[in-house]
Amino acid sequence: MSIEAIVLIGVPGAGKGTVADIIEMSTNYIHLSTGDILRQSIKQQTPLGIEAQTYMQDGRLVPDNIVLKVVMEHLDTGHKHAHYMFDGFPRTLAQAELLNSYFERSKARLNNVFLLEVPKEVSVSRLTGRRICRKCGANFHIHNMPPKTEGICDRCGGELYQRSDDRKETIIRRLQIFQKESTDLVSYYERQEILVKMDSSKAPQKIASSIINLLPKIG
Repeated sequence: MSIEAIVLIGVPGAGKGTVADIIEMSTNYIHLSTGDILRQSIKQQTPLGIEAQTYMQDGRLVPDNIVLKVVMEHLDTGHKHAHYMFDGFPRTLAQAELLNSYFERSKARLNNVFLLEVPKEVSVSRLTGRRICRKCGANFHIHNMPPKTEGICDRCGGELYQRSDDRKETIIRRLQIFQKESTDLVSYYERQEILVKMDSSKAPQKIASSIINLLPKIG
């Protein structure tokens, strides 16, 4: 196995998913969002999804063992020479250490960890305005990227809705949890000298371009 990976971490609303999508379209990195995978599991009411649902709907972090099961399954069944881009994972020091152990056993390599930093008020505004299509999963924003018809997806005509974890009270709780959990995580990657801090209040395309420029070897 010769897997290589980068990680995007940051507070909810830092734009990790959007930046990751742009990078994926411009490189050979595969965007792996644990949040999207868990939400899909919840939608399908799989055993893992049912277990994760009680945490996500309250804005709490899904336990490490559940998240890791999702990640390891994807890596073990994926291409053995792939480039992966983790979006919001790992989120805790325990997850980072377990991922590191997995990479060491698999002879995989984590090249860089990018910390997307954004003010609290920007994060709240971005998330409370987000709307998701129930049918195709497309993302919209009531201010930044509104649909042509309010409440209707431009792509498939499906209904747009606000996720329970995008409500203000839940977002505030998620921000508090991230700040509490991320201190040791950031220090862990700083000691490894692979952490790069990015100003995520800029346009997603600019952030993605900056990251790509720091990784000249990705295709």
